Amino acid sequence: MPAMHFIVRWPDGSKETCYSPSTAIEKHLKVQHPYTVAEFVNVTQRALAEASERVKEKFGFHCSSAMDQSAAINLKATQFASEQSVIVEAIVPASS
Repeated sequence: MPAMHFIVRWPDGSKETCYSPSTAIEKHLKVQHPYTVAEFVNVTQRALAEASERVKEKFGFHCSSAMDQSAAINLKATQFASEQSVIVEAIVPASS
């Protein structure tokens, strides 16, 4: 299952490399599309839950890394107002 990284630019200009255990993230996020913080949290929660479910279908268990990434995004998002803008700068294959 090809793991992916998505590079996020938060409203304060900081960048974070986030993890998805599958390519499911690509159908949920658009590169260079401005999301509000609230929208970004909602979209990534759905995308990472779907990615974790794909892992479960293939290996018989959910992906704890996907759920950890979702929790980390939720925590980081609390630093900003819900209407501020988040940009996904890239979605790339994770290095092996």
